[in-house]
Amino acid sequence: MKAQLLSIDGKKQKEISLPKAFSTKIREDIIKKVYESEKTWQPYAHDSEAGKKHSASGTISHKRHEWKGHYGKGISRIPRKTMWRRGTQFYWVGAEISSTRGGRRAHGPKGTIPIKKINKKEYLIALNSAISATANTKFVCERYSRVKEVKENLPFIVESKFSELKTKDLIKSIDNILGNLKVVSKRKKSLRAGKGKLRNRKYKKSAGVLIITGDKEEIKTNSFNQIKIKDLTVSDLYPAGRVVVYTEEAIKSLEERDK
Repeated sequence: MKAQLLSIDGKKQKEISLPKAFSTKIREDIIKKVYESEKTWQPYAHDSEAGKKHSASGTISHKRHEWKGHYGKGISRIPRKTMWRRGTQFYWVGAEISSTRGGRRAHGPKGTIPIKKINKKEYLIALNSAISATANTKFVCERYSRVKEVKENLPFIVESKFSELKTKDLIKSIDNILGNLKVVSKRKKSLRAGKGKLRNRKYKKSAGVLIITGDKEEIKTNSFNQIKIKDLTVSDLYPAGRVVVYTEEAIKSLEERDK
């Protein structure tokens, strides 16, 4: 598979061969499976020591002649804490168990995080499929509702001089490279309509274009999402068909990985 190498002005320079990853069959089912395994989950549970932060003794016995025993008192065998005592006479209240005031929860959430294990071959198929989808016009159009058709040749590969540009020139260069896809290039933040504003999701954000660089390249701007090719994950490209700009160095690194 071949692609055009573009200059920072968006003009075609030469034709280059693409790594095998761009020719991979796109498996959306495996991409989704791996994406689910990469999700970060927030554990939800009560404090493990909740309801136990006091000096209540354990289960009280009913044996005769035992200090602090319940023999002849006619009260249940539950953990109790002493409120006051006079010699061998105690005033107790139940504590710790779920049926008592201030006690722990009976069967609260345990805070376990679901872990889905993905084997290496399956993960590689998912990552290569996600990379391949960035060069597929059908998937790009399906992902972005504002894009009716893609007039440019995918994928976008730009010369390595691109990583040395300052922010102002970089934004101009992105617009020249992406052509009609520049409408989805910038990250946008808008106020959500409806009650979602009250539920900790006040704003809606769009991801914008992703710039993938070589391992030794560094882009000094926060205007766009950027990542090194060695750190690339399926989550960065999900859903399949994200608009991506690769540097020439990133393509070389990807080719070396496939060997």
